[in-house]
Amino acid sequence: MKNPLVSLVIPFKNTEEYVEDCLNSIIAQTYQNWEVLAVNDHSTDHSYSIVAKFAEKDSRIQLISNKGQGIIPALQTAYANCSGSMISRMDSDDIMTVNRILCMVESLRQSGKGHVAVGQVKYFSDRGISNGYERYELWLNSLTESGSNYSEIYKECCIPSPCWMVHKDDFDLCDAFNPNRYPEDYDLTFRFYERGLKIIPCSQVLHHWRDYDSRTSRTHEHYAQNYFLDIKLHYFLKLDYDSNRPLVVWGAGFKGKTIAKKLMAKGIDITWLCDNPLKIGKKIYGKELVHFNALKELENPQSIITVANETAQAEIKSYFKELEQYPMIDYFFFC
Repeated sequence: MKNPLVSLVIPFKNTEEYVEDCLNSIIAQTYQNWEVLAVNDHSTDHSYSIVAKFAEKDSRIQLISNKGQGIIPALQTAYANCSGSMISRMDSDDIMTVNRILCMVESLRQSGKGHVAVGQVKYFSDRGISNGYERYELWLNSLTESGSNYSEIYKECCIPSPCWMVHKDDFDLCDAFNPNRYPEDYDLTFRFYERGLKIIPCSQVLHHWRDYDSRTSRTHEHYAQNYFLDIKLHYFLKLDYDSNRPLVVWGAGFKGKTIAKKLMAKGIDITWLCDNPLKIGKKIYGKELVHFNALKELENPQSIITVANETAQAEIKSYFKELEQYPMIDYFFFC
């Protein structure tokens, strides 16, 4: 198909300050064969009336009410009304660059099914961007540049949401928006990974992320650290863990303790490594922490790394290289 219809799924709730900019950025696209499924998630401000005016003027914009409560039911409601052969998502407080849809359609058309089109992203804010968000942006864009996003999937959500597009057939094979697991964008990323969808590299900024204090990813409990750890552990045990190999956890900070506790609760035996002399030899949750040199005594181990310090991570990578152990096979960075 020369110009396939693209379905853009947009849940919105109380974004009256931003939704007009979002929709205008879609209307201004160089690629015009699209439909918007805008789902009102029980807004209490003027968001609904703003979107309604757009829908009155442009028949490509459908305004729907969420049948449930929250982002996932809103996404499910929208997807049930999609007619396009290509699927993408948009957030009502963000802005597309003018060529985002065209670039993604061309990428998918050239690469065919079994691929995910992505784009680079850029934060913007009235008050400036924090160092943490700057680092995340640089990290994510460096992966997108080479299409190596999955190589660090256990660190953080490595597909820029909502800056992705897939063929509808592939999306259905990945179970679309059906799983009720938050953070929903990270869960979807793992399902793309699970199904083997290949990332198409992209060197262009196609999406602008708006940052502000009341943004959902900042305020809602579904985007708290424990939810991210649960998803990482769920998919690691499902997709990459080999129960015939010894499992090692590196680090005894918050993440290390949380992961160790969850693994032991599942009856999975671990070797718990640490380089803090104050903790080595001590027991946490009944498990003694040992020096990282204990790794050499294990036969064909797999390691979960919960050490966040970048210098320490570089040293750990060098250590694994000496042992001829490889990322995403023998060790996995969880932060």
